Amino acid sequence: MNDSAVPVPHEADVLVIGSGPVGCTFARKLVDAGKHVLMIDAGAQLSRHYGEHLKNSYLFQRNIDLFVSVIKGNLLPLSTATNREPVLTLDPSAFSYDPDKYAGFSMRNQNPEQRGHLNLPAAAATYAVGGMATHWTCAVPRFHPEVERQYAGQGYPIDDKAMDRLYEEAESLLARSTSVFAASARHLLVKRVLQRAGEEFADVTELPLAVSDRADSAHTSAVTWSAADTVLGELADPAHTPPQGSFRLLPEHQCVRLEITGSGKHQKVQYAVVRNLRDVRDEIRLRADTYVVACGAVPTPQLLFTSGVTLPALGRYLTEQPMSFCQVVLEQQHMDHIEEILHSGDDPDRAAADRVARYRAAQLKQLHAGDKTADPVPFPPCERDPNLALLVSEARPWHCQIHRDAFTYGAVPPNVDPRLIVDLRWFGISRPRPENKVTFSRRLRDTFDLPQPTFSFRLDEAERKETDRMSRHMMRTAAALGGFMPGSEPVFLTPGLPLHIAGTTRMGRSALDSVVDEYSKVWHIDNLYLGGNGLHPFGNASNPTLTSVAMALHAVDTIVKGHPGH
Repeated sequence: MNDSAVPVPHEADVLVIGSGPVGCTFARKLVDAGKHVLMIDAGAQLSRHYGEHLKNSYLFQRNIDLFVSVIKGNLLPLSTATNREPVLTLDPSAFSYDPDKYAGFSMRNQNPEQRGHLNLPAAAATYAVGGMATHWTCAVPRFHPEVERQYAGQGYPIDDKAMDRLYEEAESLLARSTSVFAASARHLLVKRVLQRAGEEFADVTELPLAVSDRADSAHTSAVTWSAADTVLGELADPAHTPPQGSFRLLPEHQCVRLEITGSGKHQKVQYAVVRNLRDVRDEIRLRADTYVVACGAVPTPQLLFTSGVTLPALGRYLTEQPMSFCQVVLEQQHMDHIEEILHSGDDPDRAAADRVARYRAAQLKQLHAGDKTADPVPFPPCERDPNLALLVSEARPWHCQIHRDAFTYGAVPPNVDPRLIVDLRWFGISRPRPENKVTFSRRLRDTFDLPQPTFSFRLDEAERKETDRMSRHMMRTAAALGGFMPGSEPVFLTPGLPLHIAGTTRMGRSALDSVVDEYSKVWHIDNLYLGGNGLHPFGNASNPTLTSVAMALHAVDTIVKGHPGH
């Protein structure tokens, strides 16, 4: 219903919908430019400052595997295919119904329109201030210029020179580092073992991470993981008043529709209809000069769909990474010869070797004195986790993370020392095709009472072959390090589990096959900009957040200076 004639008070220069690192990039830079910014998020505020990484808690710094429950508790599945199989062991006297007669019935937010073999069953969204950055891995590699920023003879909509500049600024905003884990004995041992294992591992390097040392880092392995609060800077403090512009954030406020007026190539958002989730009957209207939607690769096109946007590419050209995973227990001979392996390296290696030697000697002394509490693992407890990568190359078009982190899978059992465990996560690439898509139902509603998403996605034959080649490479890498941990042998993970869906609001040069232009503005809508992984047009193997932040920075310049041609 178009009720734009009703007066709506002007709330801000810019309304930002979504509080993840990308939305916060818009907010930070726009406030710096003197704009008055209002941000809303459907999720609750979980930390003192807006959008902190929950893994910075003392408990999870001490035991990373406990963080798995936090991740699980913050992921809302997007589309669960309906299970119509009857419970044959149900008491015969219990209530039952004919599943064929009620084939469209949706129970527990299952989606009867979802075909199981085309689903991304592990695809999920996080509803919290800070979004998925409240629990993300913090990996921030750049996209490879030839593999991920070119495809089918086309270059990235933003040229390479501009992207390099934007990447530098994005890395600064996210506090990117390759040094925080680089001196760890565990990190260095894995790195040197792989370098010795063959030419195909010669380029193993530090995994670029959004992370920094803590003030007490000399006495602890704890670090500070970056998140939305890092991007916001001082704005993350609710009590902070910026010297120019202004910033407000309203948690648990869900945008249910953008009221768009005009027609053809001359449309404009008049206001946003927002529901206060603390009182679902309380709907308000928020008006701004400019609107930014950055609430996820599926929720963003969902909001555009329910607002009446009909661009042909909306929700199409979906890409997601095929992913293989295993966990390795470091080989006995590597552990027995740590000092020898590291002493042949540079100064950090030799310093790490000396720490290991001193710790091993101290534990053997305790053992010989009859102290059975001596530590059999020669890594001092404060040695940080390994965080290494084999980055995307033209010969190896997949991204490899050799590290330790908490996910919804791969938890270490209590009878295995986590210092011996190395996680291998290999991320492949799928390419954009219009038949790979997410659509939105006109009759079913999701948990947040918006049109239910339904996926239609599959890899083509070439992608399947390349994924098999990727998996074989992972197994060769694992073999160089040790043996598989029981229960974590090599496996392809459930589709959607990387949580790196892209392409659903892709950036391009035409409204026929993209949703936004090179400045992130929605085609034909003068004051509506998008942000997030959905904008990536060509598919990617690398983690997408850094590039999403870089694209947001490009869009901010346009909002501040005015869109070319307008």
